[in-house]
Amino acid sequence: MDDLWVVVPAYQEQDAIGTTLASLFAHVSNVVVVDDGSSDATGERAAAAGAVVLRHCVNLGQGAALQTGISFALGSGARYVCTFDADGQHDPATIAEMRRALEAGDAQVALGSRFMGRSIGMPPIRRAFLRFAVVVTRLMTRLPVSDTHNGLRLFTSAAAKRIRIRQLGMAHASEILAEIAAHKLAFVEVPTTVRYTEYSKRKGQSLFNSVKIMLDLMYHAWSG
Repeated sequence: MDDLWVVVPAYQEQDAIGTTLASLFAHVSNVVVVDDGSSDATGERAAAAGAVVLRHCVNLGQGAALQTGISFALGSGARYVCTFDADGQHDPATIAEMRRALEAGDAQVALGSRFMGRSIGMPPIRRAFLRFAVVVTRLMTRLPVSDTHNGLRLFTSAAAKRIRIRQLGMAHASEILAEIAAHKLAFVEVPTTVRYTEYSKRKGQSLFNSVKIMLDLMYHAWSG
């Protein structure tokens, strides 16, 4: 898949980035890691694993890191751009399934859905937040999605060029769906497996941050 680039936003991920990249490179050829101002060895270990590494001087947030990586991938001639979390939750084999879904139909975006697939070890409070996020996002965007904060997505280059991420932090996940709706981009959901390890749960969003994300999204929806 030489015409496909995977964008991995990473902040303080030195303990997981090597394993995540090793699993990715078993399935894809091109990976760009955006080191979002890490103070640990995230960037160095990503480079050692064979990824192209871009660095933010300061921590700007996952949304900003994704926008940096997507812009780089498009500038490198990507026909497809995939977003992929650094903590190892996603199954990279799903990327090929997502590409087949786009090639088989008219969709321009493939969205991973753990609720159509499997979520292993998901904390109950996380499940409740994600279910609530689906309801809010459906009301905001009118998109009949089953999952919202899933970092595994695949865009055609045409679709990726139309999406602009302005939410620098974690609220970008619902903002991307709002962009899909605003530009009337055809999408398909693909079942995915998300594995919650002790590491990924420590790195995940707290309940306070989850509530803040939803308040931010509702504010921008009602004020914009």
